[in-house]
Amino acid sequence: MSHHTTEELLSFIEENDIKFIRLAFCDIFGIPKNISIMSNQLAHAVRHGISFDASAIAGFSNVAESDLFLVPDLDTFSLLPWRPSEGCVGRFFCNIQYPDGRPFEGDGRRVLQQAEKLAQSHGYHCLTGPECEFYLFETDAQGQPTQIPFDQAGYFDMAPVDKGENIRREICLTLEEMGIQPERSHHEQGPGQNEIDFRCSSPLAAADDLMTMRTAVKAIAAQNGLFASFLPKPLPDKSGNGLHINLSLYQGARNLFEHFPDRPDPAAASFVAGMLRRVPEITVFADSLPGSYKRLGRFEAPGTVSWSCQNRSSLIRVPAAYADDCRVELRSPDPACNPYFVIALLLFAGLEGISEQLPLPPATDQDLYHLADKTGPAPLPASLAEAVKLARESEFLRSVLPDRLLTNYLNQKQLEAEKYGAEGDPYRYEIEQYFQRI
Repeated sequence: MSHHTTEELLSFIEENDIKFIRLAFCDIFGIPKNISIMSNQLAHAVRHGISFDASAIAGFSNVAESDLFLVPDLDTFSLLPWRPSEGCVGRFFCNIQYPDGRPFEGDGRRVLQQAEKLAQSHGYHCLTGPECEFYLFETDAQGQPTQIPFDQAGYFDMAPVDKGENIRREICLTLEEMGIQPERSHHEQGPGQNEIDFRCSSPLAAADDLMTMRTAVKAIAAQNGLFASFLPKPLPDKSGNGLHINLSLYQGARNLFEHFPDRPDPAAASFVAGMLRRVPEITVFADSLPGSYKRLGRFEAPGTVSWSCQNRSSLIRVPAAYADDCRVELRSPDPACNPYFVIALLLFAGLEGISEQLPLPPATDQDLYHLADKTGPAPLPASLAEAVKLARESEFLRSVLPDRLLTNYLNQKQLEAEKYGAEGDPYRYEIEQYFQRI
């Protein structure tokens, strides 16, 4: 729900006995964080922000300047339906500032807001629709997650084989109560694997919705005695979790992808060319964990820089669609990423393509998973270490991201890649490091 004034919001909160307010944000690695305040502190939070110790958040700040402030974005208010209905809990996403009011460079929402502003200044706006996959696992007698999938169903299967049906229904109804519009949900290929797709919205709203969904899915799974995992590869020999990002580009009311690729609008063609050119450099953000690279190039996830109309092995696919549904779909990211950075970087890359009038390379219509000759499209990075190296060499990333954010992020990712590379059993290591958190 969108409220225009602090006064309206405060009276709504009082009338509805909302006792607690969660101020939500995510760290630069995409891990959701929050702090809870009593609702009588909200007016103060809106005026001055709520301080927190940023040196305790990975990648945020050094100890010498550890205080940062969370400032609630009033347009992002929603109730948390899985919390008690008496003394219920509201939530805002926050922008992050320094004590003197300057915006903090590590704030992904700010980077995405800048990308949206850049698009507007060139007369464009974007709509974004994420499709997010996750696994449901059983928990043991102590409530700890196991790696036993909740069911053995496959793609589009129905109940009773698909046990996730009621849980997906509960998640979709919960998201609807929170003002988010899920459009479709179904069982995915892996055992216990599910997918929920959203209605397109502005890039910032789409990234917020995705963070909300990750929180809601985990909360509702837990209420049902299950554990939800967004890890890119939670089971070594089964499908990975993908986060497909659908993008359409508008000039006024006109969707520039409407006749793509038969009669491509020049701006839309250059936008796709710009994304294709930069995706290898962006991959360290889109596929941010060592295990992300076990997914790329196999099981429906692309491993090369290519585009096509129907070919699901392509990096960018143009789904068959009509009118406002016309869009392109980027298939390489996974849901462990920080969606604010990934969507912002795609916008920056596409807009750069437009400003350079970059020509769109020809479509790749062969099956890229089983390409006999190796003269095909350029590959994506094959490991986190390779992705870090590409990103360190990238002038594009340096031109669009704050220096400090990029340095902190890449240093941490390099460390993770080195630790992973030194392990005898990388899969077990990744489960130990990330399974509980992602």
